[in-house]
Amino acid sequence: MSERVVITGMGVVCPIGNSVAEMWEGLMTGRHGMNQNTLFDASAYPTTFDAEVKNYDLSKIVKNPALHAHGNRGTAFVLGAAVEACRQAGIDTETESPSDGLDRSRMGIYLGAGEGAMDSEAFFSAIVDAWNSQTHEMDWAAWAETTFRIMTAEHELEQETNMPAAHLAVLTGARGILRSCLTACAASTQAVGEAVMLVRSGQADVMVAGGAHSMIHPLGLMGFNRLTALSTRNDDPATASRPFSASRDGFILGEGGAVVILESLTSARKRGAAILAEITGFGSSSDAFRVTDMHEEARGAVQAIRAALKDAGVTLCDIDYISTHGTSTVENDSIETLAIKTVFGEYARKVPCSSPKSQFGHLIGATGCAELITCVMAIQENILPATMNLHDPDPALDLDYVPNKPRKKKIDTVLKESFGFGGQNNVLVIRRFSE
Repeated sequence: MSERVVITGMGVVCPIGNSVAEMWEGLMTGRHGMNQNTLFDASAYPTTFDAEVKNYDLSKIVKNPALHAHGNRGTAFVLGAAVEACRQAGIDTETESPSDGLDRSRMGIYLGAGEGAMDSEAFFSAIVDAWNSQTHEMDWAAWAETTFRIMTAEHELEQETNMPAAHLAVLTGARGILRSCLTACAASTQAVGEAVMLVRSGQADVMVAGGAHSMIHPLGLMGFNRLTALSTRNDDPATASRPFSASRDGFILGEGGAVVILESLTSARKRGAAILAEITGFGSSSDAFRVTDMHEEARGAVQAIRAALKDAGVTLCDIDYISTHGTSTVENDSIETLAIKTVFGEYARKVPCSSPKSQFGHLIGATGCAELITCVMAIQENILPATMNLHDPDPALDLDYVPNKPRKKKIDTVLKESFGFGGQNNVLVIRRFSE
């Protein structure tokens, strides 16, 4: 018999708050995280604004900041999220020999994480400076010294996608399974879903799972602009993210880190940990279509939703709320709506669905777990987050998107959808915990 998997801790760092409480308060009051780019000069780009994390200082959060000094921005964010999540779950990240009673060899890490940022201009300048015009050769020693100095100054030594997970292992002392994935916008939902499977199967008692990402750098901005995926509403960043609206023109590039502590019910009961919610279903699929587009008939999304519902053993009418991927792109919002209608039929118009990206932007690899946390909060508070800036609904998109203000509603079971570039589809079912 497989283990039931519960959530005992949550933490987040995102553009509208550097804790779960701050993020939730922002969602409830209509706060947004969109402003002009301050991390580099974006004036020459089609999109000049983004959703950045503000007022964040990792050195005030972790016990030994020097261990994490060269982590990228995503790593810094997810470390703060993990400290919050572990504190709530009663997991000690402060002492060399924790007394929380957890077997660290049975604790694992699974993180959806993206590559680190790179100062391309500085690197190209270093190449030019290291070129010997007399010998027509590169002085590689000089180049190496210069680039190391640049990277050290920027605290961005790490580019590999497994490094954020490694930092979490150092922070928590977890010596069990350590995995990372980079499945674009679906990464942290996949990480959570597969971590659930590991706990279910008895391969771990506790999994620290979630996502970390920041693509707010020249290469990231340029890439998404080339894909015409970003909003270019530079004159009005505050309302630029408008999922399901007729005037939507793209998503807002954000950043952040989000973590949940997943634990077997046996382990949680043994420790006396407070249980926040239970994850009962996970579905995953691939569109096998195009690397930048969803299948026009939503076949991958439909397959993943149905798989999650089957895994959870719930009916369509059991779902009280759908947390959508809801990016604010023309294609994604239309195809996601088609997927919901295809799976839910007539009930699709009766189940509310909304997109928190309308307030905190698209956190790419971290977004799924951040949205999962909003689902848990919705269950606990019986309040649905809104889809903001939905003042001109697309006539073809006729579901209940909870427009413009949160709504009170009894919520027991939630469907969380994430659909990533490359045709990656991952869906979770979260339920109010009951014995």
